[in-house]
Amino acid sequence: MKLWSKENTQTSQAIEKFTVGRDNEFDLLLAAHDVTGTIAHVSMLQETGLMEKEEAALALQGLKAILDEIRNGSFVIEEGVEDIHSQVELLLTRRIGDAGKKIHSGRSRNDQVAVDIKLFLRAELLTLRDEVKKIFDLLIEQSEKNKDKLIPGYTHLQIAMPSSAGLWLGAYAESLVDDMELLAAACAIANKNPLGSGAGYGSSFPLNRTATTQALGFDTLNFNSAYAQMSRGKTEKIASMALSALAATLSKLAMDCCLYLSQNFGFISFPSTLTTGSSIMPHKKNPDVFELIRARCNRIQAIPNELTLLLNNLPSGYHRDLQLTKEILFPAFQTLKDCLDMTGLMISNLTVKDHILEDEKYRYLFSVEAVNQLVNEGIPFREAYKKVGEDIEKGIFAFDLSTGLKHTHEGSIGNLCNDRITGEMERVLKKFSAVKTNLIPE
Repeated sequence: MKLWSKENTQTSQAIEKFTVGRDNEFDLLLAAHDVTGTIAHVSMLQETGLMEKEEAALALQGLKAILDEIRNGSFVIEEGVEDIHSQVELLLTRRIGDAGKKIHSGRSRNDQVAVDIKLFLRAELLTLRDEVKKIFDLLIEQSEKNKDKLIPGYTHLQIAMPSSAGLWLGAYAESLVDDMELLAAACAIANKNPLGSGAGYGSSFPLNRTATTQALGFDTLNFNSAYAQMSRGKTEKIASMALSALAATLSKLAMDCCLYLSQNFGFISFPSTLTTGSSIMPHKKNPDVFELIRARCNRIQAIPNELTLLLNNLPSGYHRDLQLTKEILFPAFQTLKDCLDMTGLMISNLTVKDHILEDEKYRYLFSVEAVNQLVNEGIPFREAYKKVGEDIEKGIFAFDLSTGLKHTHEGSIGNLCNDRITGEMERVLKKFSAVKTNLIPE
């Protein structure tokens, strides 16, 4: 069944298979959103007199029954049915008769799938918001727990200056604040209603687009009907950028954990149940989870570029190329949620070793501390730098760690400012406050 088919028109099976592609697979992810959008549309048709009250009531009852089937997992897209929109209309018409044929008045599949995708992206971004907040809280908790455990800091992968596990973990917490800014921005762009824009040029029906905007919990409209269609693809690309930023944070954290777990670093450990072994080397405890987080998140970081290549040379208006955005972007949401879940499991079981910096190989880590100590005694910085450098070259450099490290400025190892970072996260979370879920009850 096709919404656009005509009695005397037959489409080649090869053409049909190629053009439908993997749509049915990803349309199931849109099913509840498609029905929700249709419920809002039918309610608007009835309110504006474009559908009889009795017919609209019958259609709404049938649509809510289909929505229940989607939610309980019994809904399927039948063989030979082109997409989710066709399946819903087919089911409804079977069950309530000709009234089911009226639900498409004032709509195109273009604005129908556009609103489905906006609802899907909004829901997925809100879910990611909640999952990211859990990891943020965990990182802050572990940062505070390990704030007094010193570890080496590196530049160019060379020993640089003293750091701490608290500073390291807190850095990733603050990185998530910036990632959350992008999630909030993507959510705000997804939270605009394209329904009623039709094929991209509006309708001669007196549609009430404000009514569907309110019914679906959107913050506002994509007002211009041509731009409502142009936002298709652009919205997905912006969402992918937010996912990419978050994936970059998780990938970098995973890489650090792979390094710090290795014997050559040996700063952290995890329970044996969270590592894997070797088929030949009995001593191995491999960080496979972090390696796969790194790999999967690196793939996610490629998605904005893939969408750019798909969309870049398209003129205004609808083009079938846009169908492919679903298979490029949609799986990334579940992949990222899985990576967040695994990151949470690993970091919650992280142990940081004690007395790491007492190892002789970290002696020169305190060269800057020694320079600063001389400066505090009145020696000009450049002379102090030269003296410490000469001591290092002569092999006579020493620093008494028992005197303690005096780092007090904001964001240093002695003043992590985790409370301030938490305040920044709370500030960003308020940007989601205008986002409502749709008003169709569970």
